[in-house]
Amino acid sequence: MNYVFDILPPLLQGTGVTLQVFLITLVLSVPLGLALALMRISRFKTVSGLVNGYIWLMRGTPLMLQMLFIYFALPFVPVIGIRLPDFPAAIVAFVLNYAAYFAEIFRAGIQSIDRGQYEGARVLGLTYAQTMRRIVLPQVIKRILPPISNETITLVKDTSLIYVLAMNDLLRAARGIVQRDFTTTPFIVAAAFYLIMTLVLTYGFQRLEKKYAVYDE
Repeated sequence: MNYVFDILPPLLQGTGVTLQVFLITLVLSVPLGLALALMRISRFKTVSGLVNGYIWLMRGTPLMLQMLFIYFALPFVPVIGIRLPDFPAAIVAFVLNYAAYFAEIFRAGIQSIDRGQYEGARVLGLTYAQTMRRIVLPQVIKRILPPISNETITLVKDTSLIYVLAMNDLLRAARGIVQRDFTTTPFIVAAAFYLIMTLVLTYGFQRLEKKYAVYDE
């Protein structure tokens, strides 16, 4: 037990990095995903096609490969040639990747709303933006909570991929202690940390689902 307390400081520090990546990604990728979803269902075929291609690319290639490309290959891309530090590179990769997944979730939710509601809003004189904000999106949020919950929990676990950029996240901190002390205890403690984080998220989303379920009654 004393050994567990001894290794807690570096693991907690790694957890801080993990939570930073998680929270920043979530805050940025959700609104970007919504914007992409709206462009995806746009009447403008060029815009819709470009967004569809972007989503296909992000969902069709591994997140780790995208991280490695942004960190190692982006500086050598003509015209762009930008070299990002490890943390910003990880954030950019995570946001671009998860925005594509959130975009498809939002798109499915928006298209599940009956077209009659759009027509009714038009009769009432509401603009497209007002219709989306006041009528469509409140219903969409209720319908997409389960897939958003699943994707968010996956994000917590995917943050472990940042170890490839030598960032001192929870998994890398645990691995360093294991290699130093030749014991798997740090991995067990790290697993407990991940389970606690996913438990909190699961509880929070369950509360949200119950809250929005009231409107079905």
